[in-house]
Amino acid sequence: MIVGERSPFSGQSHLAAVERFVAKEFANHGLIVDSDFFSYQGKRFRNVMARLGAPREESLAIIGAHIDSVVGTPGADDNASGVAVLLECARILSKANLQSHVLLCAFNLEELNMIGSAALAKKLKSTGARVGAMVSLEMVGYTNSRPGSQKLPIGLSRFYPDRGDFIGVIGNWRSDALLRKFSAAMRQVADLPVETLSVPGNGMLIPAVRLSDHSPFWDAGYPALMVTDTAFYRNPHYHAGTDSIETLDIEFMAKVCEGVIRAVTGLCFQDGLDQ
Repeated sequence: MIVGERSPFSGQSHLAAVERFVAKEFANHGLIVDSDFFSYQGKRFRNVMARLGAPREESLAIIGAHIDSVVGTPGADDNASGVAVLLECARILSKANLQSHVLLCAFNLEELNMIGSAALAKKLKSTGARVGAMVSLEMVGYTNSRPGSQKLPIGLSRFYPDRGDFIGVIGNWRSDALLRKFSAAMRQVADLPVETLSVPGNGMLIPAVRLSDHSPFWDAGYPALMVTDTAFYRNPHYHAGTDSIETLDIEFMAKVCEGVIRAVTGLCFQDGLDQ
């Protein structure tokens, strides 16, 4: 339902159809659906959102994935994979009596430099909202177990595996506590290798770590993470017409999804978002 060109320039109809599909899926799970509208180049766009748990004074947790793709690509890994995991999280978490307020968000126009997530982060900051955790699901479906298949930014290769069969969880120093809790919960999933990276400041020293919807939340001073298969450091179909569903490792995606659900429920039931 999601895979297919979803650019606001050349895939407008499918992008709109995916927005409706996501909203319908949220509603099918009994969630209250909302639209966060914003403007770009004189046109109106929206992030599609749903809420879990009772809104309280405590911190808000945000789980997001972008629904758009670049021109000329069906965007299976980038980022139908993340949206699929987001929707499965919605299905499972809708049955849980969460003790914290969780916002599920399908972000729009990420490929144009995180336009939709930046609009939401700015809005939350202006209203004084307390965001205790933000997690961006950014390309979570491609694996390659061949030695040498995993590339890395300069200076990091000796610290990480050279096989592209792990899921990465990336935070900044402000997000260290969240990174530890979240990755520990994901590591409880059998046969899911998890690698973490914590970067200084807002990630400017390694620009690639900013290429998702978590970065506007870093810039706003909120703790935020990116969960990713490392995109172009592993996937040769990145931003190409070959980014099709046949290239995805669905079993791997299911394990990632289980890990995210474990992490979110752990944050919302055990430790809380403020500890």
